[in-house]
Amino acid sequence: MTSPFPYFGGKRRAAHLVWERFGVVRNYVEPFAGSLAVLLSVPYDRGRVETANDSNGYLCNFWRAVQADPDGVASWADWPVSELDLHARHRWLVVGPGAEEFREAMRSDPDHYDVKRAGWWVWGACSWIGGGWCQWHHKRQLPHLHPFGVGLNRKLPHAGDAGMGLKRQLPYLSRPNRREYIQHTMQELSGRLRHVRVACGDWSRVTGQSVTVRNGLTGVLLDPPYGAEGQDATVYGIPTEGIAVAVREWALSNGDNPLLRIALCGYEDEHAPHMPETWECVAWKAAGGYGKQRVDGSNKNGHRERIWFSPACLRPGDGLLEGI
Repeated sequence: MTSPFPYFGGKRRAAHLVWERFGVVRNYVEPFAGSLAVLLSVPYDRGRVETANDSNGYLCNFWRAVQADPDGVASWADWPVSELDLHARHRWLVVGPGAEEFREAMRSDPDHYDVKRAGWWVWGACSWIGGGWCQWHHKRQLPHLHPFGVGLNRKLPHAGDAGMGLKRQLPYLSRPNRREYIQHTMQELSGRLRHVRVACGDWSRVTGQSVTVRNGLTGVLLDPPYGAEGQDATVYGIPTEGIAVAVREWALSNGDNPLLRIALCGYEDEHAPHMPETWECVAWKAAGGYGKQRVDGSNKNGHRERIWFSPACLRPGDGLLEGI
């Protein structure tokens, strides 16, 4: 299965590399869940504990709402692409009535979700161009500002072929069977995620022993905000400075545990100087993301992508289904 919305930095193209090294694990943890590309790409029957976490409350709310009420999410997500609606809904989601209370509830209540916000969020995520969707200032909870100070980001929606629609996506929104298709997709996701635990908060909350090795052989995918020079200091309004370093330190301090199969994602020059030879480094090519929007369509960072696998991980030829 694939995520129903585009996501910058997703690892769908690298998912097969992760599962080749993780093999069959009894427990799987994604501290930086994002689009859940790797979890949704598992190549074998389930039957394990799965935990997803992200600091983005809107994103976690979508996954929780889809689990609990896929038809409700589908009904709120079913709407044609409209620039006026896009900006109006963006403002409502970020600074409208109850927005701050919603974000606090997502951080404090593991069962909280809002179906309307989930549907409008995923609709907007598929209509929005580039970054800035549902961002707010991390210090004062102000909306994410345009560089020229004109207030909330006002991006043009995807307009080609009547708009991208859900997941470039659930076929274009002009199709007569739009509602049925969206509803079917949400129901499929709900079934897949039925037993996935979705946490919202700091990544370290789901990397302790109670969430990992106490559940048996555990695969941990670490895909933190990259700490490359010149990167924005926030993601979804959350400060990112130092996160990549802290994540690497956790990976190295736990890398020799035979019950942990760890995958650490980052740019080549970001972690390479610090990684022991016992960790396998695998290069892969990202799809391009927002880099495709440059005039020349270049994506230099896509060639810098690396994944480091801990010593307990399998190696090519060990067999995909070994290790249980």
